[in-house]
Amino acid sequence: MNITEIRIRLLKKDDVKLKAVATITIDNCFVVHDIKVIESDNDCFIAMPNKKTPTGEYKDIVHPLNTETREMLSKLIIDEYRKALAAASEEKSE
Repeated sequence: MNITEIRIRLLKKDDVKLKAVATITIDNCFVVHDIKVIESDNDCFIAMPNKKTPTGEYKDIVHPLNTETREMLSKLIIDEYRKALAAASEEKSE
């Protein structure tokens, strides 16, 4: 599996933990939208697209089946998020 594209949409609100939403393309043929980049006290993490069940729980709609894939996906998305953040900061200072 190759992640062939990652698009990051930064969110403008500074006072919330949700910082961006990512879209990934896998092998140029499968797209996953609405992967959330969330800021915690120590770092950032991703949350996969989910839906609310009738009981009020949230269940992932799509998700990696193993730890290695989750870690790879997380690293790629968070790296792209940081690049997008740096580019946005650079644009503001110009």
